[in-house]
Amino acid sequence: MKKNIAIVMGGYSSEAEISLKSGQVVYEHLDKDKYNAYRVHILRDKWVHVDESGREHPVNMEDFTTTVNGYKTRFDFVFNAIHGHPGEDGTLLAYFDLIGLPHSSSHFYQMAVAFNKRDCLSLLKPYGIHCAVSVYLNQGQEIDEDGIVDKVGLPCFVKPNRAGSSFGISKVYRKKDLRSALDRAFEEDSQVLIESFLDGTEVSVGVITYEKKVKVLPITEIVSENDFFDYQAKYMGESQEITPARISEKQKENIEREAEKIYRAMQLKGLSRMDFILVGDIPYFIELNMVPGLTAESILPKQAAEAGISLEELFGSAIEG
Repeated sequence: MKKNIAIVMGGYSSEAEISLKSGQVVYEHLDKDKYNAYRVHILRDKWVHVDESGREHPVNMEDFTTTVNGYKTRFDFVFNAIHGHPGEDGTLLAYFDLIGLPHSSSHFYQMAVAFNKRDCLSLLKPYGIHCAVSVYLNQGQEIDEDGIVDKVGLPCFVKPNRAGSSFGISKVYRKKDLRSALDRAFEEDSQVLIESFLDGTEVSVGVITYEKKVKVLPITEIVSENDFFDYQAKYMGESQEITPARISEKQKENIEREAEKIYRAMQLKGLSRMDFILVGDIPYFIELNMVPGLTAESILPKQAAEAGISLEELFGSAIEG
C-alpha cells in the first residue's frame, strides 16, 4: 500500500516563498509508485492541503488530517520543506512528535539548536571545530561599538541569529556603519550574531542520511559576484557554484572530516548542508542548514546529482530513513 506523504512548506518567516518552491520540487519528484504526495501549506493565516487543481482543503490541527469530498486522509509521514520558523527551528516538529507522526528532519531539539547560530557554535566549539570570533547581542541591549570592533575587527559580518537565506545580513567595513547593520538584522530577529571576517574560500557541503548511512556529498565552491554570498547571489544567479570545488585533496579531506564530525556530534539525521570558509587548509565552520534549499537554484540537489543520486532517490531515502 502506498504511503500518504504530507510535504509541509511555507512557514511564518521571510523564507516562506523559497520554501513553497522547495516543497513543490519534492512534490514533483517523489516516486508516485510508492507514495501519495500531498502539498500542505503551513502559513500564518491557514494550514491547508492544496490539491492538483489548486483547491485548498483545511488541515485539522488536532490530528493533522485533511478531508476532501467527505473522505478523511491520514498521513503516514511528513516531509519537512519549511525553511525558518516553524519548520527548521523545531517548533512544528515537536507538534508532530506529540501526535506520533514521523517526519524527515532531526529531533526537534537538534533542529532548534542548529537553527540558533549562537547555540550551535557554542555546542560545537568543545569538539574542536574552528569558528570565527564572534559577539552576541540581544535587542535592547547596550551596544559597545568600540568593544565589538576591538574583538571581531573590521570588516565583520552582522547576522540575525535565527534566520536563513541571508536575510538581514550585512558586511560592515566601518565602525560608523555598525549601528545601521544591527538595525537591519534586528528587523529579522531579536538576537544578533557579529562575526569576524575570514579571508578564504567559501564552500558548502551536504551531509545526509542516505540508505540508512551517513553520507558526505561532493563539496561546492562558492564564488559570489557580490561582496558576499547574499540573497541575490543565492537565488538570482549572481554567483558561481562550482561542484566539485576546486580545492586540494587535503582540503577536501579536512572539510569532509569536519562535516561528518558535526553531523554525528549533534546526532543529526535527514538532509543538512554546512557552510565553511577555508583559510589555508583549515575549514572554519560558519553555519548549519537543517532544511536546505531544494529548488533548481539550490546547492544540495546539485551535490546529490554529482554523487549520482537523483532527486527521487534523495527524497525517497529521507522518507525511508
